[in-house]
Amino acid sequence: MILEYKGTQIFYTDKGKGQALVLLHGFLENSNMWNAFLPELTKNNRVICIDLLGHGQTGCMGYIHSMDLMADAVKAVLNHLKIKHSTFIGHSMGGYVALAFAERNPDAVSRLCLMNSTAEADSTEKKENRDRAVAAVKQNHKIFIRISINNLFRPKNRTIFSDDIKQIIAEALQTPLQGIIAALEGMKIRPNREAVLSSESFIVMMIMSKKDPVLDFSALVKQAKRARIKAVEFPDGHMSHIENKEDFLRSIVYFIEN
Repeated sequence: MILEYKGTQIFYTDKGKGQALVLLHGFLENSNMWNAFLPELTKNNRVICIDLLGHGQTGCMGYIHSMDLMADAVKAVLNHLKIKHSTFIGHSMGGYVALAFAERNPDAVSRLCLMNSTAEADSTEKKENRDRAVAAVKQNHKIFIRISINNLFRPKNRTIFSDDIKQIIAEALQTPLQGIIAALEGMKIRPNREAVLSSESFIVMMIMSKKDPVLDFSALVKQAKRARIKAVEFPDGHMSHIENKEDFLRSIVYFIEN
């Protein structure tokens, strides 16, 4: 379905009945990443999957898509659907957006799961890497996409999940250049939101992977301990929904229902 929001089309799906569950994809992904889980998740939940700004079938809103701007687009969809309370699961960049949403709308969140994501801001080194990524995208976005997506998986899994990787790359190649750059710029300027993890308004869980090539596992463990929140650990890379599919589904179903 399409929602017109400030001159931009926001694409979303709305399936099932029950408590609202909002699923937010990561950078270079789209709402299709959740399709394999919908048969199970829609048994007891109303599941809303949203294409974030500049991704999937959702348009762009300028040249910097801040996490707050993306969160406002998510809020517009939920307002349109008259949903007041939701559980959020955000993968990577989707986690950053979920944190921004929760910071701005704490009363609208019942549970929040950061999946291969972090509440910390980009370090100086990470910001420099974002700038290099923007330069690489401008030079040849197809090569950037192929390398970036391969690098999200644990090295040994790149062969095991080669078909999945090809599919993700094929979909990512449809992402407009403006959308890729705007997301990179938006992630670069996001603030530290660790305070959100310690909120007493909702339950928080972090899913982290020991061989995540994107995020430092030990730093995530420390982050969860500081906030005194539940942490679920997987053995593989950044793509838990593929690399640890069954365990991931069990973990989020348990989180939603308990």
